[in-house]
Amino acid sequence: MAQLHVPKNPTQPSSSVSHSLHSQKPKKQALTTAMVSQYGIKYAVHIITNHFGPLVAKVCDCLLKKGPLPLREIVRYTELSETLVRNCLLVLIQHNCLQPFLLEEEGGFGEVNKVSSLYMVLFDNVLHRVRFSKFMAIVSQEFNKLCVDLIETLLQHGRLSSEQIFDGFRDSTEGSSSGGMEALQENIHKLVMARYVERCPISEPFLALPSEEEAAPARRRGAKSAKVFLEPETLEQRVLAAAVPPEGMRFSFELNPEIGADREKAENSSTGDKRKHDALESGTDGGFVDKQVVLWRVNCEEFTRRLRHKICIEIVRTRLDDEAATVFTAMLNASRSEEKKIKTASSVPLSENSIYAEVIKSEKGRNMTLDYVISVLVGLSSSPPFVRVIDNSYSIDYKHIIEVAQTDEVESIVYKKYGKDAYRMFRLLSKTGRFLETDKISDSIFVEKKETANMLSKMWQGDYLQMEKLVAGPTQFLLWKVNMINLRERVLDDMFHASLNLSLRVAYELEQQKEILHLGVDGPMKEKYEKLKKVRFLLESSRMKLDDAIMIFHDF
Repeated sequence: MAQLHVPKNPTQPSSSVSHSLHSQKPKKQALTTAMVSQYGIKYAVHIITNHFGPLVAKVCDCLLKKGPLPLREIVRYTELSETLVRNCLLVLIQHNCLQPFLLEEEGGFGEVNKVSSLYMVLFDNVLHRVRFSKFMAIVSQEFNKLCVDLIETLLQHGRLSSEQIFDGFRDSTEGSSSGGMEALQENIHKLVMARYVERCPISEPFLALPSEEEAAPARRRGAKSAKVFLEPETLEQRVLAAAVPPEGMRFSFELNPEIGADREKAENSSTGDKRKHDALESGTDGGFVDKQVVLWRVNCEEFTRRLRHKICIEIVRTRLDDEAATVFTAMLNASRSEEKKIKTASSVPLSENSIYAEVIKSEKGRNMTLDYVISVLVGLSSSPPFVRVIDNSYSIDYKHIIEVAQTDEVESIVYKKYGKDAYRMFRLLSKTGRFLETDKISDSIFVEKKETANMLSKMWQGDYLQMEKLVAGPTQFLLWKVNMINLRERVLDDMFHASLNLSLRVAYELEQQKEILHLGVDGPMKEKYEKLKKVRFLLESSRMKLDDAIMIFHDF
């Protein structure tokens, strides 16, 4: 099938989005916002610069550094004209990288509460723009080429109405027949039912002032001596929760039998248009008032879940074997419909029979007996426990699997950066999870004390270890520990830095290729051109692998 294209201008959002671009100056925001690291911001701005140019990137950079702002403040910080800032905001909205919202704030003494219109960059959605090829690969494994073309069209244009999608298909070489239009609807329906496509969020959700109960720190129930306070919701989490449509509406697509009708009949409707005009002029709708336009977009959340599943399967396969991966995949498929969040600690509990029923759906699984599947489940629940046993039911321990993947990644970095002995020291401290004295570490890994102290000091200077001094009389002891929480943040920022450098190098190699193409690839230039192609391919592959690691630390 020919590539879908959209003849109408898809970069113009609906009027409900456009009218929200007005300026109001809010009072100081007291809500918690998600923090983005230094190189995370630089990497996101680089992505936006590549896709939309420096002006849109300047607005994005401002919002990432300053947090949610009203239009007036964005104009002040960027020193761009208000019209230009509006257009940049509309581009970011169109491509799902920005969410406007209304925020209620307390007024002054004797004043009513005020409502401010703010704009917030969606950092995660900016990062997703480098994963479009991964999203399309997932769809190509499950559906036909038409579904892949539909996903590619939505990824390219950000958000489209049903009419824009149908018009783009009509103008393709295979979309003129009624049968083709019916096939298009059926494939859109498939993608919506698979949750790969969703209705766009509310254009401008409203956040009311939290009640006293909501503002108080959340606390888990438990013993008084062991009260555990939960992290408060970030502003981004509150906004996204308020913007998402109800579940039934979010993934609802009605098939329209009239779509397959002859296009000439749809265009040759002057009589109907006149009746509609007369009805509106008389002050009655006459049943002709247009329904609200429904906009569709790719559901990055579902694709992120599938990528998490893929990485979890590979971890199980690497740590155990193919049979364990087969049973684990069946558990993922059986519990997939119940997943509501990406960062979830565990899956819903599954019985042995429900797991086996899913296992035998695959060709490899049909070779397994129920007893064998149970024995594999026992292996999955052993150390390291990828599956938890709860009252004769089995639940996937996502949290532990991702922590294992993060630890493996950090240990790999330590090995490459500091060598084998440092890797053994780091692994010992990581497994122990508490402070250890230098002599204890030296004795455990059979390395001289002086060399051990030097290596630990290097890792401490690189922020890979935490160090404490213990003074006992005239003697001073150095204690060492791995603080995995802080280390994950440091490693993630380093990964953003590395991805930025790789992207810049890829852009440089691409420019070199363009120059050679301009000069011609005959003779000695052909060999240089082929060499540049290989280098670029290796760089692109490295960037995709690095992005997998970023997802382990940031998205999962």
